Amino acid sequence: MGGALGVDTAMSVNRNSTLPPIDQPPRRGGPTVLRIMLGARLRRLRESKEITRQAAGHTIRASEAKMSRLELGRVGYKLRDIADLLTLYGVVDERQREGFLSLADQANSHGWWHKYSDVLPQWFELYVGLEQAAAVIRTYQAQFVPGLFQTEPYSRAVALLGHPRPRSTDADLRVDLRMARQELLIRPEAPRVRAVLDEAALRRPVGGPAVMRDQLRRLIELSELPNVTLQVASFLAGGHAAAGGSFSILSFADPELPDVAYMEQLTSAVYLDKSGDLDSYLLVMDQLCAEAASPQETRHLLSTILKES
Repeated sequence: MGGALGVDTAMSVNRNSTLPPIDQPPRRGGPTVLRIMLGARLRRLRESKEITRQAAGHTIRASEAKMSRLELGRVGYKLRDIADLLTLYGVVDERQREGFLSLADQANSHGWWHKYSDVLPQWFELYVGLEQAAAVIRTYQAQFVPGLFQTEPYSRAVALLGHPRPRSTDADLRVDLRMARQELLIRPEAPRVRAVLDEAALRRPVGGPAVMRDQLRRLIELSELPNVTLQVASFLAGGHAAAGGSFSILSFADPELPDVAYMEQLTSAVYLDKSGDLDSYLLVMDQLCAEAASPQETRHLLSTILKES
């Protein structure tokens, strides 16, 4: 959400941040984050030697486009290619080389979500990996309850809206994946989640009245978690700043990982990481939080809607 990570540009890295030692593991994350971190470190090495991406690609028998994907963390790594690039970049210290190669080996592993690959689009797989690594998740949702907050029946109803005639196993996998993602809310070092829901998402009876009542109860329960802040943009507040629709912003503890804004589309997604774009989305999120009902008012509103349903 300038660079579109889901398309063809790299996540920008704060060039003033200090890289931790290569053998120091990231504080959060899985293979998605490791690929991005390794790609960023390789790009820094290349740029420090003033070597073009084309020249680096030639060394490992790859096109400039493939080098771009490698530095984005969008592809797996061949250990031979990493070794050749390190030689090209003048990295001769054996301990440092082993650190890079070990990181590449770990980055080639599969995340727990790989078992859902039959129903997990590649453009969303990146989000799941980033979500698992996030320290802070901010989200505004206009139409549906956020996936991290959905009950199983509500999640199934949403899945059927997008895939009206799926195979039963596909529907089960989509729901199971969403339920598995929610475990991050209660794990040790759980991310802080700040969600603003449009009141329309609470009034729309997805799955029917009974499903929606259970979903409202679930939201009330989640609003009590210490790491969850839930607010509602009520109808009474009138218009608001998020005219462009739903979005999420992911922030990370590791300085090598820039904030990412994510917007889901029908058959793809947009990932933005340039500071100008992020500043705009962070400003909108701040305005939404300031204008929406407070967390205490939100719990009261949820209880009111529940009684009315």
